[in-house]
Amino acid sequence: MRTDYDKLIPKGVIFNLKQIEEMGIIKIDMAKKLIYKGQIEVVKIGSKLHLSRTELIRYLECNTIPAIS
Repeated sequence: MRTDYDKLIPKGVIFNLKQIEEMGIIKIDMAKKLIYKGQIEVVKIGSKLHLSRTELIRYLECNTIPAIS
């Protein structure tokens, strides 16, 4: 069974780190580590960091380990 992140993540273009943490996906500290390591692409608007919905789904899909059935 494959997780369908497209259905799980709310519709939107970009999310700030606080919104992503409130969704229960990635904590802000972890997101910042991923950003500074270059593992996740962000958009900087003013002083705030935002992730596109597409990038968030890409990251989750690339880091999902399938269950053994």
